[in-house]
Amino acid sequence: MRPDLVARLGENVPRYTSYPTAPHFHPGVDAAVCRGWLQTLGEDDEISLYLHIPYCDKLCWFCACHTKQTRHYEPVTQYLRSLHDEIATVAGLVAGKGHVRAVHFGGGSPTMLKPQDIVALAEVLRDRFTFLPDARISVEIEPNDMDEARLDALAEIGMTRASLGVQDFDPKVQKAINREQTFLQTKAVVDGVRSRGVESVNLDLLYGLPHQTRESVSSTVAQALSLEPDRIALFGYAHVPWFKKHQTMIDEAWLPGPEERFAQSQLAARAILNQGYEAIGLDHFAKPDDALAHAARSGTLHRNFQGYTEDRCETLIGLGPSSVSQYRQGYAQNMPSTAEYGRMVGNGELATVRGIALSVDDRVRGWIIERLMCDFAFSAIDLVERFGEAGEKLLSKASSTALLDPARMLELDGDHFVVPVESRPFVRSVAAKFDKYFETGKARHSVAV
Repeated sequence: MRPDLVARLGENVPRYTSYPTAPHFHPGVDAAVCRGWLQTLGEDDEISLYLHIPYCDKLCWFCACHTKQTRHYEPVTQYLRSLHDEIATVAGLVAGKGHVRAVHFGGGSPTMLKPQDIVALAEVLRDRFTFLPDARISVEIEPNDMDEARLDALAEIGMTRASLGVQDFDPKVQKAINREQTFLQTKAVVDGVRSRGVESVNLDLLYGLPHQTRESVSSTVAQALSLEPDRIALFGYAHVPWFKKHQTMIDEAWLPGPEERFAQSQLAARAILNQGYEAIGLDHFAKPDDALAHAARSGTLHRNFQGYTEDRCETLIGLGPSSVSQYRQGYAQNMPSTAEYGRMVGNGELATVRGIALSVDDRVRGWIIERLMCDFAFSAIDLVERFGEAGEKLLSKASSTALLDPARMLELDGDHFVVPVESRPFVRSVAAKFDKYFETGKARHSVAV
């Protein structure tokens, strides 16, 4: 590996699941603004829904999600009442317009819900919103939660994609991250969802975890591949103890260094590619016949807060505390405090407390960053055709990045600006060059690789 690239392994940059990124949201986008955005939805607009379940029955030390541990179900029951309240308020503002193309249940642990609550939540969504006949339903699954009744409930609500967190199968690594989960447990859930007709299974794997080695990563990947998942997400562990205090339970002396992290990521990627999967963007893989692979090949791949997606909906409505919504006009985020969120939606209010309205410049930069993250390239002609004079202004920035950077992390090939193959693991660093907020912002980020 080139020495100038090795030096970039420890760079801290955003993950770019949005642009501008969440640290730059502000209180100027409040419930009144979000209400106006919701009311501009068109009759034929397609909508994605994200439902956040902010509870787990056991807290994993590696997790950076907005969640809390509970050993009792009553807080979950109370929360579900609040979530139903928010659904009613948002659906009232949507007023029957638009059609739901996709629903994603995330967390936390959506599968800690009781089977009857899973079914009831899906029913209220279908009662309140208009669903397309082929709407996709994806659910994040914690294998330790699962039993036959929950598997039946997920089948009943029409789940089309199951996403299982694996992280690592090595017992020493699992103990260090407080996530003990055997291969057989995971296999039983994969077999269970497939036997109920679920068309797609995704597995989440991590590198850079405490006590991980290239050997343990290789073993985990081999076991994961034996389950023949349709998709694999291979993430680098984001150690952000200043943001998530429970990560202080992980001794930093146990973490692999930057070069070892990079080696683990490349070893895992090669093993996955050698089994016939196609690379999707920075850290996803899919079988060639999967919708995500089709989107990547056709240049229609997108990126949002759930990662890489084939979802083309311009409107993503986030429900639940801390959830982020994306509208044509900008981003809006809900109150993160579960208690305060409950008070707000219980009073019939929207829970929006911050966000950002997109300027023309934000849209241009956001388009460039998304294309870099998805395609490792963007077309100068396409940029100008889409954005006119605003696009032309950014071309000079792209040209200087391509021609003046001694690391040559972006090159000009005809009318395309392209991230060369050896620099693609560092595409977040390339994207950061087009982020006008990055150098002036005070937010702290995870390492680039």
